[in-house]
Amino acid sequence: MSMKKIAVLTSGGDAPGMNAAVRAVVRTALYRGMKVVGVLNGYNGLFDGDVVEMGPRAVSDIIQRGGTVLGTARSDKFRTPEGVKEAAENCKKMGIDGIVVIGGDGSFRGARDLSLNGIPCIGIPATIDNDITSTDYTIGFDTATNTACELADKLRDTSQSHCRCSIIEVMGRHAGHLALQVGTAVGATSIIVPEVEYDFKRDIVDRVMYAKNNGKQHYLIIVAENTCDVNEMAKKLQEETGINTRATVLGHVQRGGSPTVCDRVMATKFGFAAVELLKDGIGNRVVASKNGEIVNYDIYEALNMQKSVDADDLYIAHRISI
Repeated sequence: MSMKKIAVLTSGGDAPGMNAAVRAVVRTALYRGMKVVGVLNGYNGLFDGDVVEMGPRAVSDIIQRGGTVLGTARSDKFRTPEGVKEAAENCKKMGIDGIVVIGGDGSFRGARDLSLNGIPCIGIPATIDNDITSTDYTIGFDTATNTACELADKLRDTSQSHCRCSIIEVMGRHAGHLALQVGTAVGATSIIVPEVEYDFKRDIVDRVMYAKNNGKQHYLIIVAENTCDVNEMAKKLQEETGINTRATVLGHVQRGGSPTVCDRVMATKFGFAAVELLKDGIGNRVVASKNGEIVNYDIYEALNMQKSVDADDLYIAHRISI
């Protein structure tokens, strides 16, 4: 099947590097002689034909920008079989032969459903949570870890000044990759992730007191979101140790900012690989990074893979944070 016209969309939570991926998709498709349209506001744009023609200059000067120039949204309508069928029919009416979907697992499920309705789709993994099971790396993760690390370093300055403990909640949805990376980078006294069950006394109180008895006067604890109530944890820790303790939730600031070199390069490689698959009429696939190589998987296979934080990395981080 020869592709004459493809579309690109971003779906779900935004991530730094999405624009670099959009740029790569557009430029590669044009190089291969295809027309390209950008779908605005995720899958929602397929329902009302909210698309824009994208030439080479349409993606100039976006590689360094955070967020997504196409906009993104979560579509309730698209989650229904009727909605998917309507979106597929609209694609056919607009002459769209295939779509590159940039997003997370939820976005990939939508790509799978569209593929089953006759519109070949390729997924590009993009989420700051790095929780897509089929790939070692997702677009946005490196930028988010650097942003969170910078903010944690700033909190360390004030914690040091006041001999305080700072409990910092980072994002990650239901995964601890971001927390582990940031916690290791800032030398956190304790790192709490959802994949590893923790004991408050053993893993927090005892670790803080051990560090205090070894002469440490300020402490950082990094906690992945959806693991516990950090404000309650701070209150409880202060009661147990007598150490002035504050909780800070970094929130969505971690999603913003200019993407790092790593995110720009990975996004470019993913975007190129996605179009190369569509060019050959291949759909229902997800591009991924495995052991430093760009590979691709069937979407069904990708969605059923398993992924967890590296227990060895967590062990190392805790052993050297006294």
